[in-house]
Amino acid sequence: MPLRKLVESANHAIEGMLHSAKTQRHLRYHFYTAVVILILSLVLGVSKTEFIAIAIVSIIVLSVEMLNTAVEATVDSIFKEYDERAKIIKDIAAGAVLLTAIGAALIGYIIFVPYLKSMFESGLKIAKHAGEDIAIVAFVVVLILVLITKAVLGKGVPLRGGMPSGHAAVAFSVWVAVTFLSEAFMPSFLILILAVLIAQSRVSVGVHRPWEVILGALLGSVVTFFLFQLFL
Repeated sequence: MPLRKLVESANHAIEGMLHSAKTQRHLRYHFYTAVVILILSLVLGVSKTEFIAIAIVSIIVLSVEMLNTAVEATVDSIFKEYDERAKIIKDIAAGAVLLTAIGAALIGYIIFVPYLKSMFESGLKIAKHAGEDIAIVAFVVVLILVLITKAVLGKGVPLRGGMPSGHAAVAFSVWVAVTFLSEAFMPSFLILILAVLIAQSRVSVGVHRPWEVILGALLGSVVTFFLFQLFL
């Protein structure tokens, strides 16, 4: 598949996520929860197996919520007026979301409670992690924050315009991560140049305004810097 078509396909998929986040308040809550859970997992120092389980459950909850949104949109387009069949379909889809959320809450309880008990007994000690793990979590958190911001402001799509610039956010997040991981001037400087070029290109092609790019760069840089400072 050509790169252009691959990017277009990815953008359509992300547009679907953005539309769901814009129109569904509960999905936004799930995204907020996902960010909190990711950071809490780092703070408590859960094992990699537990972290994988948490990540999978979070993805399932978000996916089911978006499928529920798709079902509702389909039903509304078919049934123009109130119909008992439409109500049943929507209730079943909503039930699937509720069941998934309850299962996720139970899994979260099983994983987090022992760590939380230990924290209250011995005091809060922020766990330290490998730089690579922090970089991945920072990347995901930045993407989620970009998605949420665009959904709340109601402007733009993740890969085409709007506030903030997702490209700038990701590029500067990578720059900060490389700076911490390499601890060397030259790699950091080269990635910074690439990040600036990426940000500048978004303005040059008319996709973003300068302040949207600047805010995106600040978002990616500050979030990633904070996570590395806290957990490295």
